[in-house]
Amino acid sequence: MLHKDCPALVRTVMLCFTLFTAISRADSPPLTTNSLVTVIVVIGAAGEDEYGQNFSRWAQLWEKACREAGAKQITIGSTNESQATDYDLLKQALANEQKESDSELWLVLLGHGTFDGKEARYNLRGPDLPATDLAAWLEPFRRPVALINCASSSGAFVSKLSAPGRVVITATKSGFEQNYARIGQFISEAIADPEADLDKDGQTSLLEAFLTAAYRVAEFYKTEGRLATEHPLLDDNGDGRGTPADWFKGIRAVKKAAEGATADGLRAHQFHLVRSRQERGLSPALRSKRDQLELAVAKLRESKGQLSEDEYYKRLEPLLIELASLYHQTSDKGR
Repeated sequence: MLHKDCPALVRTVMLCFTLFTAISRADSPPLTTNSLVTVIVVIGAAGEDEYGQNFSRWAQLWEKACREAGAKQITIGSTNESQATDYDLLKQALANEQKESDSELWLVLLGHGTFDGKEARYNLRGPDLPATDLAAWLEPFRRPVALINCASSSGAFVSKLSAPGRVVITATKSGFEQNYARIGQFISEAIADPEADLDKDGQTSLLEAFLTAAYRVAEFYKTEGRLATEHPLLDDNGDGRGTPADWFKGIRAVKKAAEGATADGLRAHQFHLVRSRQERGLSPALRSKRDQLELAVAKLRESKGQLSEDEYYKRLEPLLIELASLYHQTSDKGR
């Protein structure tokens, strides 16, 4: 127990050591699967056979990652033996999902999109999916949601789909980038790729997959000597603006967020499809609590310049105590 008269900075350093020790001890709990996590992969209208083959191959990469993760996986658009359209199948799949949960819902859209200057649409076999409709379908959800829209013109989805606690990734920075988008290939390859684990914590986060994919997109256009026609965005702070990959230094955004909003990237870095052994030892409830505490620490860090040193560490200390306690709970369960 740390003495209350101990300087705040010293107490915090000691707490950081305690937290590190707790995390190190929490690496041997019984493994659990991602059985409560749902990943819905949608293969859109191909337009041409070559594109259709690409979309199907990318979907197979997601299916493989889901099997490795032990996640519930639904694919829409590969075959359809029912009378329902893909639009209706996706609507029903989302309607069937639990609305309030600590477990994640991932929605991956592979294909083409269009934009008429007012409404962006994701092209499906049959009726297309307007961004407005998808926003209405997701509105009831009170669980972690990640929307990964790999289609052209998808940048116009950001303002419609952005929401607190939700991660939105798009292939383009606006609806006017309407050419075939390639990020679908690169993010599908990166989501379970250890090489995309930029912070080397034994798992690839959605943020790391986004940054890796965006880098590979830029390299493609540079190598081919082409003018880039897609500029991926990430929004996960609910401000509806999005941040391009080149605004990140490592895994941290250096762009100033909107007033009162945390920087983009923090929430996306908490989404992992294929989790490390340690991460799989956390229950969805404990993981949710851990994520909230980490976001609180990040928000406090951003306001550090507005606080005295003593006040900053006084506010940081209780957050670190809660985090250390959480990891101790995990390590105790593994005994």
